[in-house]
Amino acid sequence: MSRDLASRMRRALLCAVLICGLCGACTACALPPRTSHGGSGSAGSATASGKSNGSDAGSASSRSNGSGGDGEEHGETDRARLVAEARGRLSLREDMRTSFAHGPKPAEFQRYIVLHDTEGTGDADSVINWWDASGHGVAAHFVVNRDGSVVQCVALDNIAHHAGYGDTGHNDFYGTCDESRDDKVGADQIGGWARDYGMNSYSVGIELVHVGGSGPYPEAQLDALDNLIAYIDAYYGSESTIIDHKAWRTGNSDTSPEFASFLANYQSHRRHAVQ
Repeated sequence: MSRDLASRMRRALLCAVLICGLCGACTACALPPRTSHGGSGSAGSATASGKSNGSDAGSASSRSNGSGGDGEEHGETDRARLVAEARGRLSLREDMRTSFAHGPKPAEFQRYIVLHDTEGTGDADSVINWWDASGHGVAAHFVVNRDGSVVQCVALDNIAHHAGYGDTGHNDFYGTCDESRDDKVGADQIGGWARDYGMNSYSVGIELVHVGGSGPYPEAQLDALDNLIAYIDAYYGSESTIIDHKAWRTGNSDTSPEFASFLANYQSHRRHAVQ
């Protein structure tokens, strides 16, 4: 049994037996908040309204300024250094859009990294501008270009609308919940078979510029995804489960069949190539 599947089964079991502690409407919410390894478990950039979409660099720094003893401060300083080093390995540019922030996502709620394909040939800037112009509020946190450059348009401590509705029953399966942190602006139901809406509140979304069936993913793009996942892990101080969009909602095209072996490697080793 894979580590990801075992983790999902444990979460599903917890969801089935505990009483909902957040929204009172579904058992999935009862999953205890996840605390980060060596971190404060608090988020820096999200406000109560969820409309702040500031820099993650500033948020990570604010989390390192704890008020505990010398040991805690030393640990937070080390963590901030690891985050800075991981970020430094990325060719990362920020283009934060307030309309893409749909509520607070404190660190204790972060559980998944959801991988997508853009299904278009446009670069990250054109993808983000198209999302913004559409007015639907749909976006992922990051877009990874084919040359390995990365653009971030939603802060990690904010909810982005990238996963949408999932298969009915998936909230319990994944331990997510449709609760009050997500403003659900622009979220439209798509049918009785896909009624579960909780993944956005518990995940980071990453879009890869790729059209399914068009050929391989460039090595530079995959290397950048390796480093981006490492940065997200460092930021939260824990490893999020990696899935693709079609795992959340049956019938989605992303990620493409040509990504299947890479996805397996990411899920087992958190890199596209296993040494």
